[in-house]
Amino acid sequence: LQGLVLFALYVSGIVGAMVAALILRGTLTKGTASGFIMELPRYQMPRLKDLAIGLWQRAWVFLRRAGTIIFTVTIALWILLSFPRAEPGQSQLDASIAGRIADGLHPVLEPIGFNHEMTLAIIPAMAAREVAVSALATTYAIDGDEEAQAQGLTERLAGAWSLPTALAFLAWFVFAPQCLSTIAVARRETNGWKWPAFMVAYLFALAWIFAGLTFWIATAMGF
Repeated sequence: LQGLVLFALYVSGIVGAMVAALILRGTLTKGTASGFIMELPRYQMPRLKDLAIGLWQRAWVFLRRAGTIIFTVTIALWILLSFPRAEPGQSQLDASIAGRIADGLHPVLEPIGFNHEMTLAIIPAMAAREVAVSALATTYAIDGDEEAQAQGLTERLAGAWSLPTALAFLAWFVFAPQCLSTIAVARRETNGWKWPAFMVAYLFALAWIFAGLTFWIATAMGF
């Protein structure tokens, strides 16, 4: 099932990009297309040394991001989840600053199957979508008892999420523009906020629709 879901996500992203490009080409971006010329390098078998250097550079970029953005956002989320302290008998998630933020957004995401923890996880994931995993782990650890905290994240999610909910969460990230660096590049390339704002708005709308369709269809099929 995992392989099938991953393949479906890739295909959905490719098809969605093609459909969006066709629609935008016929509506908002009408006009004469400018030529594009790019010199291609000579095709040859890559040298093992060059391949190793390329792999190391990409791995270092990810590790540097993991050590800065993901770590910093996770610490900030932990602070927002930890204060103020809950009263006896009250859930720490409900009492926290982060929980109150999630309460405000949850009515928008509840129809597509998202719970409070999922709603909260996609907020810090705006920095980078990889943060969603650490955000979920932090959220469930804060809100659980000692026995629940001892469980791994996979076991916690398997017990808390239905299959339609999990599929909807994955479908959300096919279209959601959860990457501040991408938005910043769009701002620099277009020299303004008009197109980046439009990009964020329509991609979040697509993410909501696609996640909702995934959740509703999976639920109707009895998964």
